[in-house]
Amino acid sequence: MKVPVKVVVDVDDKSFDVEVGTPTTSALIVKELGVEKGSGTPKATKVGNLSPQQILRIAEMKRTDSYAKTVVAAVKEVAGACVSMGVTVDSKEPKEFIKDLDKGLYEKALKGE
Repeated sequence: MKVPVKVVVDVDDKSFDVEVGTPTTSALIVKELGVEKGSGTPKATKVGNLSPQQILRIAEMKRTDSYAKTVVAAVKEVAGACVSMGVTVDSKEPKEFIKDLDKGLYEKALKGE
């Protein structure tokens, strides 16, 4: 899996630090689904379906790199990435999942119950 790597070099004393980041959201989605890549035509062709628990797991991995202040906001970011990849969430279009999330339909699932 590809991950971002940042190498910081101090030219004065020739020391360096290597920072390894987390994989991209799309890479985590692809790995979670076990597919090769996202859909080339996301509106017409779906490549897989993620459960709310899988979305939560990806959101928790990306939480440190995210600007999201809450877990729900991080889940929405991951669901947003699913839109362009042709991935459904809980057998729904990701936008529908986000609307249901706003209504509070997934509170138990996001709390691990």
